[in-house]
Amino acid sequence: MQNKQKLTALQQLFSDLEESQPGLFNVYTVDGRNCINQFFKYLEIEKQQIINAFNEGEINSVDYFNAENITIEEAEQYYNETYK
Repeated sequence: MQNKQKLTALQQLFSDLEESQPGLFNVYTVDGRNCINQFFKYLEIEKQQIINAFNEGEINSVDYFNAENITIEEAEQYYNETYK
């Protein structure tokens, strides 16, 4: 059984918009490319928020006497494995 990738809220929104309004994300038009470029920044912001929340959760759950804090690379790996 394959592990199905999860979608973030914004990824789902863009997927739904692409389905209902295909012209918005048409890479072959100037308007489509502009739309993609304009909204891509929000996916990056959401990604950073997820990484920060994961990192903060790990830091708060660490037994400081027996474990080390998670690195930002580990938090980003979590995001990439879960949402990409």
